[in-house]
Amino acid sequence: MNQIRNIKGTHDVLPENTQRWQKLESIVNEVCSQFGYNEIRTPIFEETRLFSRSVGEDTDIVSKEMYTWEDKDGTSLTLRPELTASVARTYIQHNMAAKSPIQRLYYMGPLFRRERPQKGRQRQFHQFGVEAFGSSNPEQDAEVIAIAWHILSRCNLIKNTKLNLNSIGSKECKNAYRNALKEFLSPKFDQLSEPSQKRFLHNPLRILDTKSKKELELLEKAPKISNYYTNNDKIHFELLKDFLESMEIPFIINDYLVRGLDYYTSTVFEFSCDKLGAQDAILGGGRYDNLVEILGGKSTPGIGFAAGMERFLIAMNDFDKHKHSNIDIYFVCPNEAGLSKTLQLANQLRTNGFRVIFDPLRRSMKSQLREANKLGARFALILGEDEMKNDTIGFKNLKKSIQKTILQSEVLNFFDNLTN
Repeated sequence: MNQIRNIKGTHDVLPENTQRWQKLESIVNEVCSQFGYNEIRTPIFEETRLFSRSVGEDTDIVSKEMYTWEDKDGTSLTLRPELTASVARTYIQHNMAAKSPIQRLYYMGPLFRRERPQKGRQRQFHQFGVEAFGSSNPEQDAEVIAIAWHILSRCNLIKNTKLNLNSIGSKECKNAYRNALKEFLSPKFDQLSEPSQKRFLHNPLRILDTKSKKELELLEKAPKISNYYTNNDKIHFELLKDFLESMEIPFIINDYLVRGLDYYTSTVFEFSCDKLGAQDAILGGGRYDNLVEILGGKSTPGIGFAAGMERFLIAMNDFDKHKHSNIDIYFVCPNEAGLSKTLQLANQLRTNGFRVIFDPLRRSMKSQLREANKLGARFALILGEDEMKNDTIGFKNLKKSIQKTILQSEVLNFFDNLTN
């Protein structure tokens, strides 16, 4: 019989790697908590129209990459390809605006896109991100960018990253610039790639996202969106830059940065990382002041970002490579007669907060001590025949090679005093 294997584009996270995942998750939790953000969790699948309405019918995500099926009642359902739309749907459905005019939220979880698997990009992948609803002011933009900056800093990546910043303006600005860009590109339509020709017809700003060297050269003489900012657009962007400078967060203005999803407005940003090769984006986001209204809610400004966790972990490859054991005490008991006492003491120690394991294979004392060292346990408790007769237990500090004999009745007090 053929062995069943994982599906192409998915991967297993084995025990030797979960510590790195947990470390990243811990950093995200801690930093978001410092900024007063609360975790939100949404279903893995949603109605398809949530994503087609928010992300955009003509984006690659919606047109090519979604895992979609028809449910038994005829409803079209989709495994979530991104999380901002799901969080916005939750915000509307549960009337979260009534609870507080500002909602600061963050998330972590799996997403699904049927794209070509490559390093750091899988068909099932994981993201963390933040969303802030309620404020249209630039200080909210600065706060969200600062969260990203602090996470990168805590992951020892800040020296390897650059913050690319742009504003794609208000609806009025985008409409004026869209017309100007189409007018500039129209005589050059035949020089555009097939994807860019499609974008020209439906969303020409997305052409600025091109990675084609030929098209980038073509765009060098294209009009700049900054020439079409309204007065409010200019004020918002200038204040944001001032706030970032006051927080000592360096940035580069990138006129070609538009981000890949249709719902973005005004501020857009992206952190690139030199540890990721040619596709160097590690975290990106922006403002989406129309999204809540598009999804049927009241007009509500919002801004957020998302980051691929697999890509973060690739960049963090050198971060804290020392393997930390999650075992405090390894209980060595080579004799069946001592198992009841072993289980009793182990359970009492766990109740007191210690991480304790024992050997259920009944191997020799030498084999068990070898395993304790292999697993990186800090201490070993040894319960052999002599210890059983004398109501004692052997203690060994595996890091310092210190040994002593203690009474079984004093084990709990001994460890409490040892660690206090």
